[in-house]
Amino acid sequence: MNYIIIYLVAINITALIVMAADKKHAVKKQRRVPESVLLTLAFIGGSVGALLGMFICRHKTRHLKFTILFPLFLILHIAIALLLADLI
Repeated sequence: MNYIIIYLVAINITALIVMAADKKHAVKKQRRVPESVLLTLAFIGGSVGALLGMFICRHKTRHLKFTILFPLFLILHIAIALLLADLI
């Protein structure tokens, strides 16, 4: 169980940092992080970090894909956590 918590903290911090870096690159018109990377980070457990990055950095808030998928991933993660909690 401790490994899961460590993983979730690490992946959410990573997602937040990558979102912030992509915003910084966007402002400076530099090479961007692919959208697939941002979505993958959110899907594999970084939905909270991605959502925080979205709102703190005001990044990707106009893209329907991100405003729908990030919260859906969070709901999925909560549902999985609740199911796993019942199994333990």
